[in-house]
Amino acid sequence: MTHEDWFGRLLKKALPVPRLRPGTAGGARGPVRRIILFGRHPNPTSDYYFAARLAASGMPPFQIVDIHNGDFSGLDADGAFVIFCRYASSGALQWIEQESSKLAGVGLFLDDDIPGVIIGREAPLGYRLSLFIRGLMPLRRLNRHLDIVWASTPRLSEHLKSADARVLPPAPPESLWDVPHPERPAKDGDVLIAYHATAIHVEEHRFLQPILKEVLEARPNVHFEVFAGKATVQLWQGMERVTLRQQISWSAYLVEALTRQIDIMLVPLGSSPVNDCRSATKRIDVARTGAAGFFAISEAYGPADASGEIRLPNDPEVWRDALLTFIDDPEKRRTAAEATRHLVAAMTLRAQTGLDLRPL
Repeated sequence: MTHEDWFGRLLKKALPVPRLRPGTAGGARGPVRRIILFGRHPNPTSDYYFAARLAASGMPPFQIVDIHNGDFSGLDADGAFVIFCRYASSGALQWIEQESSKLAGVGLFLDDDIPGVIIGREAPLGYRLSLFIRGLMPLRRLNRHLDIVWASTPRLSEHLKSADARVLPPAPPESLWDVPHPERPAKDGDVLIAYHATAIHVEEHRFLQPILKEVLEARPNVHFEVFAGKATVQLWQGMERVTLRQQISWSAYLVEALTRQIDIMLVPLGSSPVNDCRSATKRIDVARTGAAGFFAISEAYGPADASGEIRLPNDPEVWRDALLTFIDDPEKRRTAAEATRHLVAAMTLRAQTGLDLRPL
């Protein structure tokens, strides 16, 4: 173990972690009359994990509340079960502290190994600092009230043993992925490949760049679109038929999906403690675009299997050869896209049972 690894582990142990409040039974304290979902809305996490579950038959009424609202006095705390989606604000924390005796319970949902991202080296320093301030600092106050902690994957749940975290996998509303797609005008068999990722996936950009360089040189009909931040944009600059894009808001991203077609969407994922905690939400994004998805064999997406979905090892030659094959074969692309849509439809079915707030 290097000195840097040793220091990182020591630092991670020093960071705040979620813990259930003393005396909780691990569920709602009493009858739940309403649910309040706090978060930085709109955002994909609340849409992918809570929107359909909260709307399920038999669930109590719910409210979506932005944690940056300055005034929470209009919220009815009587019998409310409060859920924090990833983050808490001082104002929201103050509200639950004042109304604690009226609440039916408080929960926290996490879909990232936040301490792992903070001590890692891939995410920009500003982002890591922001995660600490928004995701970890509030825990010192929030832990006094927590009745339930949910984690998006079994591996992340293992990282949250201190809170007896329940696993809550993604369950998106059908409206977020089963959308009509106008036929993209094809000129001389043009094929659009895309990689849409956040700024923390630096290694994945480095993995893809030489692959796409070869593919673009071999197939003049291919165009590539990539979201790239400060740490990755230089990898793609100067390449022909590459469109560099900046991150856009979640709302804009959803609207955009209704107006365009992507042929192949790339979902590489290197093996790391943080990535091994990730869930398969990118599968939902792929289904929304109508694309054939190329997924890395990983903890999130599983091994290659008989589903028909394309899952590949982290071998550049395998990705390059598979891309060339699918670029030349529209029927293979269609079959792969349908396989992913079928898997996302199964995700949506999870929401039918709603959200279980009962003590374990």
